[in-house]
Amino acid sequence: MAARAHPVDGDGEPTAGDIRSLSSSRRESHGPYIHRVGVPPKQNLFNEFMHHIRETFFHDDPLRHFKDQPRSKKFMLGVQAVFPVFEWGRNYNLTKFRGDLIAGLTIASLCIPQDIGYAKLANLDPKYGLYSSFIPPLVYACMGSSRDIAIGPVAVVSLLLGTLLQNEVDPKKNPTEYVRLAFTATFFAGITEAALGFLRLGFLIDFLSHAAIVGFMGGAAVTIALQQLKGFLGIKNFTKKTDIIHVLDSVFSVAHHGWNWQTILIGASFLAFLLTAKFIGKKNKKYFWIPAVAPLLSVIISTFFVFITRADKKGVAIVKHLDKGINPVSANQIYFTGDFLLKGVRIGVVAGMIALTEAVAIGRTFAAMKDYQIDGNKEMVALGAMNVVGSMFSCYIATGSFSRSAVNFMAGCHTAVSNIVMSIVVLLTLLFITPLFKYTPNAILAAIIINAVIPLIDVNAAVLIWKIDKFDFIACMGAFFGVIFASVEIGLLIAVCISFAKILLQVTRPRTAVLGKIPRTTVYRNIQQYPEASMVPGALIIRVDSAIYFSNSNYVRERMLRWLTDEEEKVKAANLPRIQFLIVEMSPVTDIDTSGIHALEDLYKALQKRDVQLILANPGPAVIDKLHLSHLADMIGHDKIFLTVADAVASCSPKLLEDV
Repeated sequence: MAARAHPVDGDGEPTAGDIRSLSSSRRESHGPYIHRVGVPPKQNLFNEFMHHIRETFFHDDPLRHFKDQPRSKKFMLGVQAVFPVFEWGRNYNLTKFRGDLIAGLTIASLCIPQDIGYAKLANLDPKYGLYSSFIPPLVYACMGSSRDIAIGPVAVVSLLLGTLLQNEVDPKKNPTEYVRLAFTATFFAGITEAALGFLRLGFLIDFLSHAAIVGFMGGAAVTIALQQLKGFLGIKNFTKKTDIIHVLDSVFSVAHHGWNWQTILIGASFLAFLLTAKFIGKKNKKYFWIPAVAPLLSVIISTFFVFITRADKKGVAIVKHLDKGINPVSANQIYFTGDFLLKGVRIGVVAGMIALTEAVAIGRTFAAMKDYQIDGNKEMVALGAMNVVGSMFSCYIATGSFSRSAVNFMAGCHTAVSNIVMSIVVLLTLLFITPLFKYTPNAILAAIIINAVIPLIDVNAAVLIWKIDKFDFIACMGAFFGVIFASVEIGLLIAVCISFAKILLQVTRPRTAVLGKIPRTTVYRNIQQYPEASMVPGALIIRVDSAIYFSNSNYVRERMLRWLTDEEEKVKAANLPRIQFLIVEMSPVTDIDTSGIHALEDLYKALQKRDVQLILANPGPAVIDKLHLSHLADMIGHDKIFLTVADAVASCSPKLLEDV
């Protein structure tokens, strides 16, 4: 029996009496009960707009803790929201301090030699690396929400900052301007990070896909390691470019007379020692402290060896003078006017975004391991605040370090107090120990950095990306080769462009699928995924797996017409009943805009010319509301819009049987 059309009132809506009558007649005739698609109640436009704003920017309801609280309590909760130290500090005890003390001392032994090397990577004096592990960790300990992240300079950001800065100012010819520009970039990196958190725009960093990050980090690690060949081999004149071709040319062009064998011996010996220590730490987690203290131990031994043998007289390059004392104030050195202001802003935004991406990824990783949550927006504000403050006290961009955070985690840290302990150790180093680094060979710093960046080359992740998504692998390799064959900023640009290209491709070319009926059920699924699913004779069922917007509306319309044309050719060749119905399964269509509405209108008109009826199944609330507002539902027919594909097929079946 053919399904009856829904009776409607004067406004195009069924009356209560009509619905009861229709339901009764269907029960009496034992026909299938066809559910009607519900239209959501009308919303106040302003309230609906505010709802979308809240869901976009305040989906986590950040003010939920303040509800139904007295004014005094709200003030304290507000202070805790900005400074989480007042929240976890109330339950702090000696047991937690013991774990934080051990963790802090352990990461301090790792960060001191790394900071000296990373500062040189950024073309800055080694003292700035130590400065950047003193002030920023203190600020983060008060404002950050992660218990495990260890703050300080990192290799990738140091290389990126150094590369961008030296493109603007020569660090040797104009060292003062170079340092001032570094402080300016750090200030605006902090402003960028804090603004993203305060305005709740942290989702922007997610546009850099995981695959692109893997490739970028791997390429940066290779580039950083190649840059260390200058100190590792004792080469005096080295290229300023970072691409692999110029670096290798710089290395091998002086192979006969520019390499220093004593430097190579020191670098190779201690790199082997560091790699062995890392292997021991990986083999047995109880010995995590061995790879953590190995860098500082290497610095002490190599410095003592150079001092007693006076190897610096035989061509072994050393750190030489390292200023003693704590961070001098640098607020008056930041450029707030002139050409350097714009350069500082540009460099700061780029470097700040990369620093933010790394820190948030590290924080989320270790939070998941300990089963607690971090607030991404609070993290951004904390990271931004520490860089803004740091820029005023002679620091350059600091962020979360993966190697130090891993050591911090394994050492048993409980809170951010481990960062405070590390900061105090760095302070004592600045006050009393820096003169002892005078004879530290550059080769050992190169070995420490090479050892630190090796884990950034994640081959297993790249292999997994290849297996899961070939387009993601292209993004990964594009970023990787862009960094090593061009420059860090080119590699970053390629990573961002490919990430956006993937988004655009997925939005403009959404997936569509032909559905068939699973045997002995009323379930309809993709015939490619379920080969046993059978298509309904005389009907073509298509599912659109995306919202229909201006960017993909024409493609969706044309793709459905192509499916129809292909199917018509097949049924004609097989002498089967012609296609009379095109059923569009719309449950994955979360939204539709004006262009999408026009595309469905054009589809409806094109199908009319081919004597094919358009039927819609399961449109969502946003879609059905817009179908009614645009009067497209009236054009298609309210009796041609169904709750499920099964209902649609049941309604079409009598007509199909009549024509057989």
